[in-house]
Amino acid sequence: SYCSYVRRVSFPRAETVQSSSLCQHVIMSVTIGFLGMGIMGTEMARRLKNNGYAVTVWNRTTANIDDALGCPIGASAAEVVSTCDVTFAMLSTPDAARAVADDVVKGIKQEGSKCRGYVDFSTVDAHTSKEIGDAVTQAGTRFLESPVSGSKKPAIDGQLINLCAGDKTLFDELHDGPLSIVGKRSFFLGDQVGLGAKMKLAVNATMGGMMALFAENMKLVENAGLSKTDMLEVLSLGAMNNPMFTLKGPSMAAGGPYPPAFPLKHQQKDMRLALELSDELGGSLPVVKAANEVFVEAMKMSPDVGDMDFSAVMKIYNP
Repeated sequence: SYCSYVRRVSFPRAETVQSSSLCQHVIMSVTIGFLGMGIMGTEMARRLKNNGYAVTVWNRTTANIDDALGCPIGASAAEVVSTCDVTFAMLSTPDAARAVADDVVKGIKQEGSKCRGYVDFSTVDAHTSKEIGDAVTQAGTRFLESPVSGSKKPAIDGQLINLCAGDKTLFDELHDGPLSIVGKRSFFLGDQVGLGAKMKLAVNATMGGMMALFAENMKLVENAGLSKTDMLEVLSLGAMNNPMFTLKGPSMAAGGPYPPAFPLKHQQKDMRLALELSDELGGSLPVVKAANEVFVEAMKMSPDVGDMDFSAVMKIYNP
């Protein structure tokens, strides 16, 4: 079995949980599957493994799995799901999340499947999340959406923010275990799947707008004959001081490089999805719309810009 090495863990019983399959008074063995070994998924799986969990991984492109991760690799998503107690996923797009979910359903339905829950960390639209959740629950297990706020460094440090919705019992069982290992805080936003997705899109649309404005005004400072480094220090001393400006600002001021912690193409995707959500709700996001157009233009500059960090939107102003 890919899950032959197990950690003895106790999932503390939440006061609101009367009974559950994973949350017991006794010490039990819990095996974890992780689907999607991109920038985020790799670091999240690594944290779970380094904290003693038996983690089996799978990626659509096996060659892209980091050898140093040291986790057994499942032959398919379905195999991972069927042989592990709970499986997490971190996929890049709604299409990827739906495609993998089809195999997840197969794994849930396999005879003798161990799967007791599926948690999707992917950033997708609410319709996609609900579609996946319905398929998973109809196949016979519990579903929790948990898109995360944070990029590579918070993933490495276990400082992500989990934005959860769906099955409350599954949330309670995982809260003090796997969710607390990958994140510094986990919010349960409600039992309606899609609420997590909507919160994540609002957060990421805000982030994209901030980054576009940040880059634009760094260029303004340069055009005015001022120092971009001085601008960064001024910002750091006032109310607008924030980790994103501190982390991204120096490389933007220097004109790069832009190693991807959160790829620009994914930031643009999230703003597009936020705009679509706003349209559905009858609202208007003129600032997000303008920022989205800046990111779209940045991706047109060269084929590789979309794979750079989202701070590479600065290339619009300093090619």
